[in-house]
Amino acid sequence: MTVQTSPGASARAATRTARVDVVVPVYNEQADLAASVVRLESYLAETFPYDYRIVIADNASTDGTWPIAQQLSAHHSSVWAVHLDAKGRGRALRQAWLASDADVVAYMDVDLSTDLSALLPLVAPLVSGHSDLAIGTRLARGSRVVRGPKREFISRTYNLILRTLLGASFSDAQCGFKAMRTDVARRLLPLVEDNNWFFDTELLVLAERAGLRIHEVPVDWVDDPGTTVDIVATATEDLRGVWRLLRGLGSGRIPIARVRAELTRPGLPSAVPGVPTGLLGQLIRFGAVGVASTLAYFLLYLLLRPLGAQPANLGALLVTAVANTAANRRLTFGVTGREGALRHHLGGLIAFGAALGLTSGSLWLLDTLLPTAGRLVEVGVLVVANAVATILRFVALRVLMRSSGGLPADPPRLSGDPVTGEVVDGERG
Repeated sequence: MTVQTSPGASARAATRTARVDVVVPVYNEQADLAASVVRLESYLAETFPYDYRIVIADNASTDGTWPIAQQLSAHHSSVWAVHLDAKGRGRALRQAWLASDADVVAYMDVDLSTDLSALLPLVAPLVSGHSDLAIGTRLARGSRVVRGPKREFISRTYNLILRTLLGASFSDAQCGFKAMRTDVARRLLPLVEDNNWFFDTELLVLAERAGLRIHEVPVDWVDDPGTTVDIVATATEDLRGVWRLLRGLGSGRIPIARVRAELTRPGLPSAVPGVPTGLLGQLIRFGAVGVASTLAYFLLYLLLRPLGAQPANLGALLVTAVANTAANRRLTFGVTGREGALRHHLGGLIAFGAALGLTSGSLWLLDTLLPTAGRLVEVGVLVVANAVATILRFVALRVLMRSSGGLPADPPRLSGDPVTGEVVDGERG
């Protein structure tokens, strides 16, 4: 890691109430970097009541981003520049935050999509000690958001998955506008494994499981039409991250109890409610797995669509069917270990065959009856067909788990221990 500090940074006033490091992670942002940093610096100089430092965290840019960052650092006393040799937004944030000697560390996207007036409400509760983390949210009442329907749908679906599968109570995991007390960052960041876009979600989930207080600020946010983020790749990576977190928290591999004991007040009840049991709990968990599977299916389908509608449907359905069965064994029906796994997956493949028949038949009928139908109609037909297939899959898997002896009368309940916050299996009825 290469660090270039501003020559005038040490000349800032010694008397202050707090210092805030605002990190701007960048990768190949030579077109927007200078204008955004100058605008941010001007805003902070005129309105921000705390001592501040802007840290440009360049993660292995291959264009002119790093030279521009060096120039900004040389000409502005409050701007520092940090260069990492490896790519990854999460990696850049982790290193910049852990190296900070400020009281509060924050970050925002270089496009400044979030209105800067939300910055003070974001960091003030951290400076006062009221909260441990703070996030901007585009999904809360009072937020004003301008973005396309596709990104709105993906964002809301993703956060629904987090609430259902991980018991998350925060409303917006991926808004690029967050802050954290530095002492909390030093304890929590070593547990965060992701180095890319899932970094935010993992950090928030672990913070909530550790019993930390997360402050939410409704923001005004305007989508950047020139964003270079690959939505399909990012969504796929996020779904893998959710699965990894579920396994890590469920098995106890992630030592969240230790962090909770170090950072929270004794006796603080868990912030993560238990998941309902019985048929209702199964339906909720199955629905969440189904939402994740459906999202993954459509992402894969759109990715494979250049091969043709039928091959894309076959490939996407096969991959998500195997993953769906594995997820439902563990999360919906509480079945662990290898016993009965082959039988369950064979049953899942039979359900896959039925789903393939429904979706392929629907595509065939659509092509026969409405050969000029557009892509939107095609996707709509597949949504209906997949919904029917999902209901059939739930019934089939539930019967299969019971008949093979793998499903307990009342499936295990994943809940947070009231003292440690650790995720444990409840008693099986």
